[in-house]
Order: sequence, then structure tokens, then C-alpha cells
Amino acid sequence: SKLTSIPEAEGVPPAAQMIQHLVEGHEAVVRTARKVFPIAENASDEASCDLLTQRIQLHEKTAWMLRSLTE
Repeated sequence: SKLTSIPEAEGVPPAAQMIQHLVEGHEAVVRTARKVFPIAENASDEASCDLLTQRIQLHEKTAWMLRSLTE
């Protein structure tokens, strides 16, 4: 899709590559949320800021856990 920043994998990649794709996907979500956060903050939209903060924390933690599997 034109709107996604996370590419779809072709076929069935090896497990290590699947984990790397998951890490990259979570990192992409974090980058997008960080770009959107100032917009919500400037609009004084506290609910959206809170939601974005929670999502950023969750995706950063998940990416960190997945990276630990590859080290």
C-alpha cells in the first residue's frame, strides 16, 4: 500500500530475518508516532499525546526485546 512505511516480506524468510523485519516494523511505528506527537501536543490534545506516549514505549520495548534475540 502507498500509505505504509513497513514493507511486506516476500515469501517465508528465515527466522532471523523475520525477527529483523519485526524490529524494523516496530522502529518504523516509533518513528511515525514521534513525528505525530508534536502535532497532537501543539493542538493541546492530551489524550492523543498520552496514547502516542504509550504506543512509543510499547514498540520501543518490543523492538528491544526482539533485538535481544539476535545478539
